[in-house]
Amino acid sequence: MKKQKLILIGNGMAGINCIEEILKNDPNRFEITVFGSEPHYNYNRIMLSTVLQGDTNVEDITLHDKTWYEENKIDLFTGETVLKVDTEEKVILTDQNKTMSYDKLIIATGSVPFVLPIPGADKEGVVSFRTIEDCQKIVNLSNHYKKAVVIGGGLLGLEAARGLLNLGMEVDVVHLAEHVMERQLDKTAATLLQSELENQGMNFLLEKVTDEIIGETRVEGLRFKDGSEIQADAVIMLSG
Repeated sequence: MKKQKLILIGNGMAGINCIEEILKNDPNRFEITVFGSEPHYNYNRIMLSTVLQGDTNVEDITLHDKTWYEENKIDLFTGETVLKVDTEEKVILTDQNKTMSYDKLIIATGSVPFVLPIPGADKEGVVSFRTIEDCQKIVNLSNHYKKAVVIGGGLLGLEAARGLLNLGMEVDVVHLAEHVMERQLDKTAATLLQSELENQGMNFLLEKVTDEIIGETRVEGLRFKDGSEIQADAVIMLSG
């Protein structure tokens, strides 16, 4: 029996877990091709903050290496983004002008980082934190600059801030709510956590609405809706 062509768009955790289940239940049914926009094998995105903090490296958080794809006869295209899906013709088109037909298609591309729609968000020195490349950008920034601002006082924001401290940067955490991690902690617990993080070197600006990222070609600071400003050499956005 001829194998059906299965294409997975998205080389992340959810998509590859789905492929694992397919291989477990019906290993000979599909000829599998995977497209991933990032130039890496499947890795644990949840652990990115530990890479930034210096506790692990990229190899440590890799879930499926080259051997796994080869052993399961999966054709993997990294660093290649699917731009278009023709569901009538059952064909995909990539940013490298590759077309490929399929019988079954799985789309598991995940989310994209939320970038505040404010003036200056596209300046040099403003980065998000979702990929290995983002980690590398932040490390490179820490080698040349000293004052970082993290926009977002949720769990990921605080983990990123801890990593920036480990990289030797001065860190201010800007947060919209009246206390950090408001989705997980009540005010009492959040106050205790904030106190501990302040002892470690973090500074907090709570109930602040960022109105603009200021600077010429690269970031030099933030201006808030109340008119106050803060200096910054790097801005990490983790507000959503």
